[in-house]
Amino acid sequence: MLCVLCLRKVVRAAYDQPMNATLSELLPAADQVIKRMKKRKSPVLVTQNGKPAAYLMDVSTYERFQRRMRILEGIARGEKAIREGRTVSHSAAKKRMKRWLG
Repeated sequence: MLCVLCLRKVVRAAYDQPMNATLSELLPAADQVIKRMKKRKSPVLVTQNGKPAAYLMDVSTYERFQRRMRILEGIARGEKAIREGRTVSHSAAKKRMKRWLG
């Protein structure tokens, strides 16, 4: 962790949307923290009243996490389909893939 900050305001956000907060809502050192975060390519743990409240990360790290999450969610859906018996034979899968890929 690079630095610990306290947020002045709590902003609610959707599951897959980042929290929006202007620099003026963070402590005055936020600009320096962001520069250090980008340089070290490491998320910053943001605390509120001494307890973890959020992570601050650069855009490329956030996008990488989102891509990984979509892949993991797809794997979980596939594993659930297997448990529920919603599978197809290898030859049927090959035919489907051939239709999808052209």
